[in-house]
Amino acid sequence: MRHVIALDVGGTGMKAALAGPGGEVLHRARRATGRAQGPDAVVAAILDFAAELHAYGAEHFGTPASAAGVAVPGIVDETDGVAVYAANLGWRDVPLRALLSERLGVPVALGHDVRTGGLAEGRVGAGRGADRFLFVALGTGIAGAIGVDGRVEAGAHGFAGEIGHIVVRPGGSPCPCGQHGCLERFASAAAVSEAWAAASGDPDADAADCAKAVDSGDPKARAVWQQAVDALADGLVTALTLLDPRTLIIGGGLAEAGETLFTPLREAIHGRLTFQKQPTLVPAALGDSAGCLGAGLLAWDLLASTDRMEVTP
Repeated sequence: MRHVIALDVGGTGMKAALAGPGGEVLHRARRATGRAQGPDAVVAAILDFAAELHAYGAEHFGTPASAAGVAVPGIVDETDGVAVYAANLGWRDVPLRALLSERLGVPVALGHDVRTGGLAEGRVGAGRGADRFLFVALGTGIAGAIGVDGRVEAGAHGFAGEIGHIVVRPGGSPCPCGQHGCLERFASAAAVSEAWAAASGDPDADAADCAKAVDSGDPKARAVWQQAVDALADGLVTALTLLDPRTLIIGGGLAEAGETLFTPLREAIHGRLTFQKQPTLVPAALGDSAGCLGAGLLAWDLLASTDRMEVTP
């Protein structure tokens, strides 16, 4: 059966699948990245894992994978297939597409993890059927994916969608990017965890604990939560003004709070709009499988473009 390798590389682990032509998952697997051993070991682990998946497909489905799609964190040059930089993996300028293609003997597509997850949410998840969508992941940081007619825009230099670095509080908290007052310093899951730990006096408290305290009516928690919601609404309205998406998809750890987040966020966005149209605001549907599913879509897209090139006279 014709299939592709889909591989989602995270900071600590890798999720993978063999995906059929209709997107059906034929096989799933997980591995650790081995980042404690350094960036070279991480690259070796990726190559070995991909080779195992290639061999598994040949043995169980009668033919090896036709292509591979790989999603990685950090700065990614999707055009040249280079993993430019990832702080949590320690690598710089890794020609990952070339390395994988040489190892596997098949074409390989390389993508940014959040944009790849956004691609899956837009095509087969919460944004299915939307011609324009914005996917925003609220995790340790905040990043986004701009969807247009079934594809995700990477930008001229691969930085499109970095909504977490919109300055929403000028002169505010310093951000590792070098600016002050970036959105992710106020509205990411990590930022809410930090703020709630300080407000509650519990150094182990996190964003999920804050959401529970909000639901129980704790005034301190509500203040921390509202600060995050207000900052998030400010950043999102800037993005909505620029992009005019039909659907706004919110994912990541903070979105797991459900309506504790979505009800006040809808209200905060609505209160900031003037001429803009409010998009449909929905939670992400695919969870932590989005990156892997998106990597499979990248691989099938690559094959489709290759097939078109081959039949062009």
